[in-house]
Amino acid sequence: MSRVSQVGLEEAEGETARLYEAATQMLGRVPHSFRVLGNVPLLGRMLLLFNATMQREGAGSVLSCKIKEMAVIKTSQINSCDY
Repeated sequence: MSRVSQVGLEEAEGETARLYEAATQMLGRVPHSFRVLGNVPLLGRMLLLFNATMQREGAGSVLSCKIKEMAVIKTSQINSCDY
């Protein structure tokens, strides 16, 4: 099975580097999903705003932050992903 490669933090240039800077400012880090989106930084910029909004309580999301975090952890466990 082939996989989409991640763009490393140290090899990011141009739009990808700017995406990583914005992700760090908004999320406090560059998640692995955004390192994959570094291959298509335009899509990453669009999803960054959506992701940041949905993770915050009262910013357009109906669920509490606690419930959202529980869903992330459970999904990671079901898919045998380290979280």
